[in-house]
Amino acid sequence: MRTSKLMRVLTVVVLAFGSLGAARAEVSEVRIAQQFGVGYLPLMYMEHNKLLEKHAKAAGAGDVSVSWAKFAGGNVMNEALLSGSLHFASGGVGPLVTLWAKTKGNLDVRGVAAMNSMPLYLNTRNPDVKTIRDFTDKDKIALPAVKVSIQAVTLQMAAAKEFGDDNYGKLDKLTVSMKHPDGATALLSGASEITGHFTAPPFQYQELERPGIRTVLNSFDVLGGPATFNVVWTTAKFRHENQKIYAAFLKAFEEAMDTINKDKNAAADNYVVWAKYKGPKEEILKILNDPLVKFTTTPNNTTKYSDFLHKIGSIKVKAGSWKEMFFPEVHNLPGS
Repeated sequence: MRTSKLMRVLTVVVLAFGSLGAARAEVSEVRIAQQFGVGYLPLMYMEHNKLLEKHAKAAGAGDVSVSWAKFAGGNVMNEALLSGSLHFASGGVGPLVTLWAKTKGNLDVRGVAAMNSMPLYLNTRNPDVKTIRDFTDKDKIALPAVKVSIQAVTLQMAAAKEFGDDNYGKLDKLTVSMKHPDGATALLSGASEITGHFTAPPFQYQELERPGIRTVLNSFDVLGGPATFNVVWTTAKFRHENQKIYAAFLKAFEEAMDTINKDKNAAADNYVVWAKYKGPKEEILKILNDPLVKFTTTPNNTTKYSDFLHKIGSIKVKAGSWKEMFFPEVHNLPGS
């Protein structure tokens, strides 16, 4: 009887420690998503040079496999992150702010780091449109995600300035969700209902090469200066349960940033290959050398988006500081 009882006790102990070990084990596969454009170059470097795999192994996380996906907009990324099918999402500040507010106090989604600062253009081929005030019901504006993407929120901010705060959504009815390549194709075709495209590099510059297409709105003018375009975000749960992998992600991300900033000529070469870019490399190099285009992990002007979204009621909580929306690892940076 004593032997049988002892065996039962030992079995319970073994199972308990086995369960504890399983709970503490970090994921063996990391799922990351990115979108389209030059802004995602740091993630492209991580993918093609297997930087996360390298830093995860160095951190003692073992052989980690990394799966990469392409999404059209931040709204779809947020759904994937909430479902657990995605670990790291990336996109504009708008989708991050929206999900941060929605999950505050439960999943606690926050930013891992900024990815860049670059201006976004709203281009049009309608000769009658000189400012956003000139758009009519005959116009359609392509952008990544209606009401959610950073382009959509920036357009609302511009509308609030132009038509008054109560009319921030005046142009929403004209917007259509389209991934950047499709939006550019539609605008350039001249045959589509799309007469405007609120986009990002390199698509906005490609469009401006076509006679008759011009810029109606620049995001930096709306924000009052340079501002973060893309960020990376995840859940507090993932960060807590995968501390080695999270730290490895940051190191890989910073290595990618440094590599781009040290050799922009090589970065342009790589983008052309990795993105299957059909234009000349010189177009990409010109973008990377633009003093307004910066690859940096420092968040810039992000609270202007959260303040606006709170003011119009799109989010229920207001960020007292940019640090509330980002995890502590980047709190030492001079963000805003």
